Parts: sequence; C-alpha cells; structure tokens
Amino acid sequence: MSFGSNSVGMGSRVVAEIFPHCHSMASGAIAQFPLSLSIKNAMDAGEMGLIGEQFDPSVVGRIREEEFESRSGSDNVEGASGDDQEANEDGPPRKKKYHRHTPHQIQELESFFKECPHPDEKQRSELSRRLGLESKQIKFWFQNRRTQMKTQMERHENIILRQEHDKLRAENEMLKDAMKNPTCNNCGGPAVPGSVSNYELQQLRIENARLKDELGRICILANKFLGRPLTSSAGPISPQGVNSSLELGVGRNGFGGVANIPGSMMQTSLEFVEGPVMSLTMPHDRNMLIDLALTAMDELIKMAEADSPLWIKSLDGGRDVFNQEEYMRTFSPCIGMKPNGFVTEASRETGMVIINSSALIETMMDANRWAEMFPCMIARSATTDVLLSPSVTGTKNGALQVMVAEFQVLSPLVPVRQAKFLRFCKQHIEGVWAVVDVSIDTNREGLSADPFQTYRRLPSGFVVQDVPNNYSKVTWIEHAEYDESIVHHLCRPLLSSGMGFGAPKWVATLQRQCECLAVLMSSTMTVQDQSGISPIGRKSMLKLAQRMTYNFCSGVCASSVRKWDKLCVGNVGEDVRVLTRKNVNDPGEPPGVVLCAATTVWLPMTRQRLFDFMRDERMRSEWDILSNGGPLQEMVHIAKGQAPGNCASLLRAGAMNVNDSGMLILQETWNDSSGSLVVYAPVDVPSMSMVMNGGDSTCVALLPSGFAILPDGYFGHGGLINSNGTMVKTEGSSNESGGCLLTVGFQILVNSLPTAKLTVESVETVNNLISCTIQKIKAAVLET
Repeated sequence: MSFGSNSVGMGSRVVAEIFPHCHSMASGAIAQFPLSLSIKNAMDAGEMGLIGEQFDPSVVGRIREEEFESRSGSDNVEGASGDDQEANEDGPPRKKKYHRHTPHQIQELESFFKECPHPDEKQRSELSRRLGLESKQIKFWFQNRRTQMKTQMERHENIILRQEHDKLRAENEMLKDAMKNPTCNNCGGPAVPGSVSNYELQQLRIENARLKDELGRICILANKFLGRPLTSSAGPISPQGVNSSLELGVGRNGFGGVANIPGSMMQTSLEFVEGPVMSLTMPHDRNMLIDLALTAMDELIKMAEADSPLWIKSLDGGRDVFNQEEYMRTFSPCIGMKPNGFVTEASRETGMVIINSSALIETMMDANRWAEMFPCMIARSATTDVLLSPSVTGTKNGALQVMVAEFQVLSPLVPVRQAKFLRFCKQHIEGVWAVVDVSIDTNREGLSADPFQTYRRLPSGFVVQDVPNNYSKVTWIEHAEYDESIVHHLCRPLLSSGMGFGAPKWVATLQRQCECLAVLMSSTMTVQDQSGISPIGRKSMLKLAQRMTYNFCSGVCASSVRKWDKLCVGNVGEDVRVLTRKNVNDPGEPPGVVLCAATTVWLPMTRQRLFDFMRDERMRSEWDILSNGGPLQEMVHIAKGQAPGNCASLLRAGAMNVNDSGMLILQETWNDSSGSLVVYAPVDVPSMSMVMNGGDSTCVALLPSGFAILPDGYFGHGGLINSNGTMVKTEGSSNESGGCLLTVGFQILVNSLPTAKLTVESVETVNNLISCTIQKIKAAVLET
C-alpha cells in the first residue's frame, strides 16, 4: 500500500482541521514522512472497499520500523536522521549510533518546542550553544519530535474513523434486520404494507435527503484522509429547479447542471458566533437561499441607479435621502416584516477609488482580505458555507456564500453588530460588477435563541465600474434595520447620518485604504525620516502599527477578538466602560492583568481642529503623560496617504539621549471624511531597533491607547447639544457641524502576574486618567 503526495496533502489538511492548534506543524512534518496507518485499520478498510489497491504484506516491517524510529523525540542519530542517512556505496552501511540527551537538555528542548516547533538556523545555533549539542542534533531532534506528534494525531484520527465506521456498520445491520422482519409498533405483530399519505411521503423524502447529505460528508472526510476518490451510491445532492435567471450569472457545466454546486455544505465552526447555527443542508433550503440572493441583487441594482426615485436630494443638495414610501411601493420585504421597535437606516454614496473592479471583487469575496480592507469597521469575519462557487470560469461571477461578521463603530456607546448574511457576486457587463449582502432570517426557521436579534442587513452592497487610469466608480448602498434602544442617545445621530455603519463610511474607508496601498507600493514613495530605515524594516514597522490599531479597536468596542470581562464599579462614570482580561501566552503583549477603559464625549469643536491638535508633537505635553512634560520629536515617518495626517511614526521625548535605552512611542494616525484616529503605544528601544532592521514584530509586546474622532451626525445643523442629547442652534452656526465625538481608550497593565486580583484602586486610577485627559484636551483646544 502506498500513499502519494496527494494523500499526504489531504492528511495534512485533516490534521489541521481536527487539531487547529497544531496547524503550524502539519505542513512541514507531513511533507517529509509517509502517512502512518495501523495495519489492522488498513486491512479493515480494504474489506470495506475503502481501499481498492492490492495490499502488500511486505510493507508491514517497513511501517513498524518507521513508527519505531519516530517514537523517540529525544534520541538522535549521529551524523544522520531519517531519510538524510544513506548507505555507503563502497562498503556495508554504517551502524546507527544513538545518543541519549540529558534530562536537562530534553526539558529545555521541550520547552522551546512548545513555543516554536520550527526553529530557524539562528535559533538552532543558540540552542546548540546553550545546551552543548551540535546544530545537526538540534535539527534532528525537532524533526523527530514533530514526527512523533504527527504519528500520535494520525493514530487518534484512525481511532475516530474506525469508531464511526463500526457505528455505521452496526446501524446498517440493524436496519437490514428490521427491513427483513417489519413489525407493527402498536401490536408488535407483522407489519402489513398500506398506503402512505402525502405528508408521510414528504417527511420520508426530507429524511432521505438529510441522510444523503450526511453520507456525502462522510465521503468527503474519507476522501481527505485516504487521498483517493470515494463516492456514495446515492451520489452528491444537487438542488433541483434552480431559477433559470441564475444561469446567466454562473453558466452551466458539462453535465447540464449549475456549475460547481457542492453536494454538501462546507461548514466552519466560529468561536465568536454563539447560539444555534441555521441548517442549510436541505435542498429546498438551498433553493430558497438562491432565490433570496437573486431578489436581493435585483433590489440592489435598482437602488444604485442614478435616477432612481428611491432617493431624493437633501436640502443642501449634498446627500441622498432615502424615500421610504417609494421603497415600500416598489419592493416586498424579502426577509420578513420589520420587527417592532426597530428603525431603518439607509444611505447611498458614490466615489472614485484607485482600484480596478476585479481586484475589489476578489477582496470582497475573501473574508480575511475584506476585514483587512476595513480594519476599524469589521472586527471579525468568516465564510461559513459556500453555496455556489463557479471556479471553472476563473472569476467570482455567480459566487454565493454564507458569511458572519461583527461590525463596529469606535465607541463603547455603540454595541457591536453581529450579522449572518448571504453574499452574492455577479458580473452584469464587461467591467461592471455587483456584490450584494442580505441577512438570513433565522426567525423563520423556528429558532428561539437567535444571536442576531438586534440587527438585520437588508439588501446592501455596491456596484463597481471600471474607469480609465486603473480607477473605478463605486456606488455603495447600505440598508439595515436595528434596535435603536440599545444605542446611547449621544451616538444615534451618528448612525442615522450614515457615518457610523452607512455607505459614506464604507466609501471613505475604501478610498483611504486604496490610497494607502497605492502609496506604499509606489516606487517613488518619499521617506521623510533620516534614520535610513530599509524597505523590509518599513514593512515590519507598518505591520506592528497595524497590530497596534487592531488591539486598540478590540478594546474600545469589546468585540469577540479578545475575551474581555466587563466590570461594574460604582466609582466609575456612567458612560465609561471598564474591561479586563488576563494575558498568559500572547507574546505580543506583556503578561499579566490588562485593564481597558473607554468612553465617548461630545466636544464643541470641529473634527479637523481636534485632529490637528492631537497629532501635534509640540502640544503633546498638554495631555500625554508619556511626553515627560516636553515636546516630542519624530524619528521615523512613513506616509500612508497623500494627506500628512495619514502615517505611521516613531516618536521620542526631545530631551532623551539617542543612545538611551528608554521608551519610544509608536503612533499611527489617519484622517478622512468619516472620522480620524490617533493610536499610540510605548515601546522599548531594543525592540524597535530590531523591528526597523527587518526583524519579526509579532513578539514585540505593546498595549495601545488612543483616540477616535467621529462626526456628531448633525451635518448642516451647527450648534451645541444640551443635557437631553438634542441639538441647540447657536448664533453663527454654519453648514458644518460645530462639534464632534471623541472616544478615549486606554489599555494598561495593572499587574504583571496573570493570577493577581484586580483592585478597586486600579480601576479608579484608569478612570481618573480618562477624566483628566479629556479635561486637559478641552482646556488646551478651547484656549487656542
């Protein structure tokens, strides 16, 4: 019996799916060692018909020898290891000489293996020097240790598959016996065949479809493990009666069916989605979702038309206002009636973006790239099911998938929105694409505990058209219904204006991110620092700044990216949210108890004025205790856009010695029409020196703090907000709002021991820090 490269690759993916925490070692180890199966399992598999190849008994000795050599992670062969040792052509093969490592060496190697199972040459040299071993011995020890873990996981997988096989075989035998001698459930006598009602026949068909789908999943699992095709006698399940209009988008395959409709759903478990997951395995469910996607796409196209009566111009002529009455006359609710207490949020925005349509479509249809494009708006995202995947055409035309996501606004007063929705992509003509999202109404499935009860995503998305010079014209539509009662009154105008989750926010963020990518990839990009940082060092520093911003957003919004525990302390302000968590194994943060406090306040000043003040190094001492009472000096400046405020920079106190091993400040700032951001974190000099020389930034520990500056939502109504949260018109108010929302967030290490208890004094200290910082900012800005 032989397993080729395909079976090894399939085995690697099975290991990665069942043991996700061991994914880092799955690819390297499996590529060097053959897949190890027990002989008994292999023989049983052959009896089942799972393995159609002739089994060679002579392979028994070789498999046992390979398993014996992979058991010891602490024995090393002098001068060779595994396949690296070859026989001497001029004489008999040399006898393998094993060297037993000392307990201290084994303990050190095991400890390092837990942190990094694939050490590089520099790390192996360091271990060799510290443990008194040769570099080859270190390399072979890690190879053997990885092989040992792989073997253990494969053995566990064999046991699980055999148990499933025995269970299914027992159930099959029981069903065969029951079919041979059917009995009546009421009297216990022989069953007499009778007529079957239409309802019973329908129920049997549904159960038959469910069993076929389950059998398809088992075939896929066996296919991944064995590395050879394994099909069921029933064949894959494909939906019947697909709407013919969909054929224009995805085409037909050679068998007359819709291209690439999988026989079973690809399901991925998501830790951040709690509650029941809607079953999408029934053929009629799949047809229903396809119809829903087509309906949503038709609605999106009509709402994106330039002369659509669904939109009317605002009084100032700058924004499109949604015509709710016309919408109700034109469309029927595609996901049910609006729940009681929900409000409607609809917006449209058109803009030019420096990206072509195909690249934008590829980004939007990939959950990870989508979240990276909108880092401060999407906390987490994932694709849970792929319903249509027309990969035969080489494009995303006709792709239909189920996604889950968490949407956020940088304010603790706005809850994170969880959504489960369909995403459908279609090309209308050459260079014109459309992507539509629509929520899946799980309430219609009879589920009592729906985790997405406060937000529904009506048909939303965008239409993109290529224009010259590698630009594209994007028309974005956002249409949603949500429970407004859970949103703080201070932030309700922000959401209703579209600058929270609406189309203007999405377009502004897309324009800024695409401009950033264009600037960073430009060969003529100017570097304004005088430190001579290399391109690889610039990339490493930007990656560190990106991680810093992600961590800041997760703390302010309390998304599920990190597991936060909410604290309720009496001495903390009503609008201040305090969270805590313990860091034990994350090398990107200092270990211990981390405390995060955030709040949002309204300030009587424009966003631009406040942003210019916050990023001014000369005024830093007015509010930042890290400035040591003096101005800061910018050491490194990496531009991320045409505007001077879009950059990543490295700051230091002006009085600090260049050779001093003190603290520096890593900072990232950006500014667009939807808001501004200033995020910073103290870092030590040796770590930043390593990063700017191109070193790995993932192990640099930092805790970010910062500010998010958002519009107050009162565009064209300049004035002040009274104690009830309503706008008061003031003299001299212009078309631009006279205020903005400032979100302040601090993450502080209160104790370096993860097991330490959080004290009330620590919470009060952070609360006082927020209050004092806000007061200093108010005093400094209003005086200037």
